Amino acid sequence: MTPPEKTDQDKPAGAPTGRRRRIHPAWIVAAVAFLALVGAAGFRAAPGVLMVPLQEEFGWSTTVLSLAVSINLVLFGLTAPFAAALMERFGIRKVTSLALCLIGLGSALTVFVNQSWQILLTWGVLIGLGTGSMALVFAATIANTWFAKSRGLVIGILTAGSAAGQLVFLPFIAALAQNPGWRGASLLIAAGALAVVPLVLRWLRNSPADVGVLPYGPEEPVTREPRAHEADPQTADAGATTTATKDSANAAVRALQVLKRASKVRTFWALAAGFAICGATTNGLIGTHFIPSAHDHGMPETTAAGLLAVVGIFDIVGTIASGWLTDRFNPKVLLAVYYQFRGIGLLVLPLLLGSTVEPSMIIFVVVYGLDWVATVPPTAAICRSVFGADGSVVFGWVFAAHQLGAAVAALLAGFIRDTTGHYNYAWLGAAAMCTVAAVISATIRKDAVKKEPVQVA
Repeated sequence: MTPPEKTDQDKPAGAPTGRRRRIHPAWIVAAVAFLALVGAAGFRAAPGVLMVPLQEEFGWSTTVLSLAVSINLVLFGLTAPFAAALMERFGIRKVTSLALCLIGLGSALTVFVNQSWQILLTWGVLIGLGTGSMALVFAATIANTWFAKSRGLVIGILTAGSAAGQLVFLPFIAALAQNPGWRGASLLIAAGALAVVPLVLRWLRNSPADVGVLPYGPEEPVTREPRAHEADPQTADAGATTTATKDSANAAVRALQVLKRASKVRTFWALAAGFAICGATTNGLIGTHFIPSAHDHGMPETTAAGLLAVVGIFDIVGTIASGWLTDRFNPKVLLAVYYQFRGIGLLVLPLLLGSTVEPSMIIFVVVYGLDWVATVPPTAAICRSVFGADGSVVFGWVFAAHQLGAAVAALLAGFIRDTTGHYNYAWLGAAAMCTVAAVISATIRKDAVKKEPVQVA
C-alpha cells in the first residue's frame, strides 16, 4: 500500500514548503547586507584623503584631526555590541537603516564645519555612532541568524563589503578632494550611505522566520540553541521568566550582561587583545596615516590613495579566502599566521615609502591587502564556537577592542608625526605589536575553540 503523500500542512512548523526556491532568501539578505556595508564604508576611506586638505584650509594640526578619527573609532567600537543587542531586540532592518542615515547626516553636515570642535562632532560622534552600528558585528549577526553552514565564508564575503566600499569610494574621494574640494567628497560619502537605505527597507529581512524558511543549511528544522546563561526549560518553573526574556527587554542590559559573562573566559581576553592590535595596525595606522605619510615622502595624494585602493582590492580576495579557510582549518592558527605576516610588512614599510611607486611597494600593498581584515572570519568563528548564541554580541565586544586599539593608534601616530616630523616609530611599534598578537592567538586553548558552547555564567 502506497503511503499518502505529505502535504505542506503535515510538515513541521518552520520547514520549507514543497515548492523549491532557486535562491534561498538567506543569500538575498546577504547580498543586501553586502551593499549596506559598501555604503557604510565610504567614510573609512575619507580621513586619510581629507586630512591634508583640511589642514591646508583651516590650519588644524595632525593631532586635532587624529583626535576626530579617534573619537569616531572609539564610538565605532563601543556602539558595536549594543548594536548587536539592538538588532536582536528591534530587528536588523530598523537598526541598519538608522545607522546609514546617521552616516549620511554626519557626512553631509561636514561641509559646514569651520571650527575644530565641529569636525569632532561630525567625523567623530555622528559618523562614529552610525558606522559602529554597521560594524563587522553586523556581518556576524547576518551570518549567525541566516546561515547554519558556511558561516565563515559568509562572514568573509560580508566583511569584504567594507573593503569594497573603500575600493569604490577611495579613488573618487581622492579626485574630488583635489577638484572641486573636500566638501564634494563629503557629499559623495553621504550619498553613498543614503542610497542603500531603500534597498535595506525593502529586502533586508530580520530572520528566516519572517519569510517562513529555515536558515540556509540544515535539512531538518532546528531549534534555537540555548545561551550559556539560560536555564534548562525542562527544569524551569512554568511561570518563571527566563534571563533571555529579561535581556531582550533591554538591549543595553543584554550587551552588558554578555560582557560580564564573557569576561570570565580567558579566550575572550585573548581575542580582544589580538583584535585591538588588529585595529591599531589597520584602521588606526594604515587607514588613517598611510596617505599623509606617503605625502611626507613626496608622493602625490592621488597616487597614495590609489595604493590604498589596491589594498582594498586584495582585501576582498583575502577576506573571502580567509572565510573559506576558517570553515576548514583551526582558526587560532590562521590568526597567528595573519598577525605575523602583517608585522613583517609594517617592519619594512619605512624603507619602501618614497616619492615614486617601486615594485617593492606594490608587493607590500598586495600582501597587506590580503591580510587586512582576514582576521575577522576566524575571530568570529571562535566567538561563535565558545559562546554559542551569545557569539554575535561577544564579537561586538571583541570588535570594540579592535576600534579602541585603532583609536589609540590613530591619535598616537598623529602625535608622533607632530613631535618627530615622521611616522617611522609608529610603523616599527606596530610591527612589534603584531608579533605580540601572533603569540597571543597561538596560545588560545585548543579545547576552548572546539567546545560549543561553554558555560560562562
